[in-house]
Amino acid sequence: MATMTEKETIKTLTTHYIDGAFVESHGREVMDIINPTNGQLIARVTLADEEDARRAIAAAKRAFASFGRTTKEERAKILRRLHEVVSAHIDDLTAAMVEEYGGTIAFSRLLMEGASNVFLSAEKALQELPLTRSWGKTTVTLEPVGVAGLITPWNANSFFLSAKLASAVAAGCTTVIKPSELSPLQTRVWLECLQEAELPNGLCNVVAGRGDVVGAELVRSPDVAKISFTGSVAVGQTIMRDGAATMKRVTLELGGKSPNVLLDDADLDQAIPTALAIAFMNSGQACVAGTRLLVPRTRLDEVKRAILDAIRAFPAGDPADPKTAVGPMVSQKQYERVQSYIRKGIEEGAEVLVGGEGHPKGLEAGYFVKPTVFVNVKNEMTIAREEIFGPVLCIITYENDEDAIRIANDTTYGLHAYVSGTNVQRARRVASRLLAGRVAINGMLDDQQAPFGGFKYSGVGREFGTFGIEAFLEPRAILES
Repeated sequence: MATMTEKETIKTLTTHYIDGAFVESHGREVMDIINPTNGQLIARVTLADEEDARRAIAAAKRAFASFGRTTKEERAKILRRLHEVVSAHIDDLTAAMVEEYGGTIAFSRLLMEGASNVFLSAEKALQELPLTRSWGKTTVTLEPVGVAGLITPWNANSFFLSAKLASAVAAGCTTVIKPSELSPLQTRVWLECLQEAELPNGLCNVVAGRGDVVGAELVRSPDVAKISFTGSVAVGQTIMRDGAATMKRVTLELGGKSPNVLLDDADLDQAIPTALAIAFMNSGQACVAGTRLLVPRTRLDEVKRAILDAIRAFPAGDPADPKTAVGPMVSQKQYERVQSYIRKGIEEGAEVLVGGEGHPKGLEAGYFVKPTVFVNVKNEMTIAREEIFGPVLCIITYENDEDAIRIANDTTYGLHAYVSGTNVQRARRVASRLLAGRVAINGMLDDQQAPFGGFKYSGVGREFGTFGIEAFLEPRAILES
């Protein structure tokens, strides 16, 4: 039971952001928010219901009547203003992510800087994207689809709030956002940025509620033309199926089981620390994490020794400590999920090189998992097939480049991939044959102008750059006699 002192520190959130103002929730369900680092209650949030979602949709629909006709420069001005206000609150956004989600401070700050810069990236892409094309007596214009429903995940909530909003605004769409219900403190800080930006009323409406309540209302509403969702495959499939009734346009980013192909000429002093960083980024709770490390069979012993040397630089611990590389899982449920996969790996015959079951020593109060590396993993094992979403790396051996490509592509996912090697031309050849939306060579790389999305079960459509803006546009042709 909480003491009086604890009660005084517990935040209470009861409002949503609709039509340019904070309004009391019509929904009455209350959810406890737990700090994953210490297991303590830090907030209570009142969740939105279908009525809150309908009010937000109506506000967005009213706003679209005028915002859908804005010019490039008008939208660009809004994007620059959003960049300014988010930039001014990077420290606050970072602190909220560390407290509420358990993101390490270094990664959280990097992510929030990205959340700020994505607005300028969208502005640049908008200026480069021709919205009108003509030939002869035919004119084609790219028109905003209408009201867009944006649904964000708990592992990078504020970043995806910014990224999805940036593309929608650039296209001329108004929005209803359903942030993760596990991220109300992060969302509140972000909303304060939004209010400071003084956007047109109804341009951005935010209702925090459950996916099967608020998300479902967005998907079935005939007044929502587009859904952009980041999350699980199962929910993505539901959105595609249920959205078909109202011909929803959809962009779905649904996770991955990304391979990192370590070529036989790789410099292990560089490649192994990079491989661990790629696997354990965001405490392993990252859709782009390189969780399958493919290594030449002839170099396996070298790789094992290199991992045992490098793993000391990836300690689990207090996410507010700059030295911490791996923070807690977001919730007790996620902690138990990761533990179940570690047990499954052992049961199926994989060998634990480092880590394993249970909490790291001294971190029993939070939802911490030991950074774990498995060897002797077969690509058909459960831990090599399914997205664990925790700090668990599987090492799989291969015979030659063709074998590595075959194993890398032998997955239902296709979001991201990595290749490590000193011969860049050879690395490019291998990269060109990997079935993934993005492939990074020799590093954990990003480009906000490059398309982001996946092949196969990793999703439908692309985000970022001109590709992301086009996902919110429809071409209209006008022909003259």
